[in-house]
Amino acid sequence: MTDARNQIDELVKSNDIVLFMKGSASFPMCGFSGRAVQILKACGVDTKALKTVNVLEDDSIRQGIKEYSNWPTIPQLYVKGEFIGGSDIMMEMYNSGELQQVIDA
Repeated sequence: MTDARNQIDELVKSNDIVLFMKGSASFPMCGFSGRAVQILKACGVDTKALKTVNVLEDDSIRQGIKEYSNWPTIPQLYVKGEFIGGSDIMMEMYNSGELQQVIDA
């Protein structure tokens, strides 16, 4: 495994909720990342406790997360080691109540 893949794997496995995004929870750098943070807030996730990874700070992580998940876009949400999806999937799951169930499980 590459260093980036090892780092991603460790982040995903050692944090209950991880959001790979552009920017941070307090300062998202794209609309999709901002929407992902708002969805998590709406689910009761404390953004101070949320582990976010700013992919703009490390190109190897930015590319590596796409390979890790086999998903081409960012943001990417992981809950308890499981890949959930990007902001569109998060919105669909939020609207159906499924995302809340995954987070609360």
